[in-house]
Amino acid sequence: MKIMSVNVGRPRENPWKGLTATYIDKQPVDGPVQVTSPGPKGDGSVGLAGDKVGDVEHHGGTDQAVYVYGSEDYGHFSGLLGREFGPGAFGENLTTTGYDVNEALIGERWAGPGGLVLQVTGARIPCATFRGWIAERGWLKTFTREARPGPYLRVVEPGHVEAGAEMEVAHRPDHGVTVAMFFRAAMGERDLVETVAVVPELPPGAADWLRSR
Repeated sequence: MKIMSVNVGRPRENPWKGLTATYIDKQPVDGPVQVTSPGPKGDGSVGLAGDKVGDVEHHGGTDQAVYVYGSEDYGHFSGLLGREFGPGAFGENLTTTGYDVNEALIGERWAGPGGLVLQVTGARIPCATFRGWIAERGWLKTFTREARPGPYLRVVEPGHVEAGAEMEVAHRPDHGVTVAMFFRAAMGERDLVETVAVVPELPPGAADWLRSR
């Protein structure tokens, strides 16, 4: 896959959650950006240098270090809603092309520039900030129905990312559980929960979280 854009957040007020700030407003940046593991969730740290999250309880940390969205999925929503979405519009760090990121498998590893290795951990779950930011009537229902969430990834080996660089799939597990399946299980398809919950590559606590939903 190719990295079309590297996007870093800038702080904005967050009236949708009553928090001091949100960094969902991701803007493309030029040149290489260092990517490292941010450590446990709780202080707003993420994988890309210069970026962070505002909702430190629910976002950021080791297993949500990098968020990726595919340009192909932007094309889908642009056609569906009749409006254009540019890189970073959904708050992703990397906008990619050439690979169906929602069909990536949980635990799949991607190799990138400078020795970078990322591992797929799950799917983006829509929240009040996302709904308010996109400002489309019934947006959470639409996003859930279409099941094109984009994956979260952890940083296995540090490196850097840059617009125009290539990433390749270095490893795919054999369990067949995709990012889209994780999302659908999390958003209410009960028949998928146990299929997803038993995947050994899930982040700690993810199986219990899925069952609780």
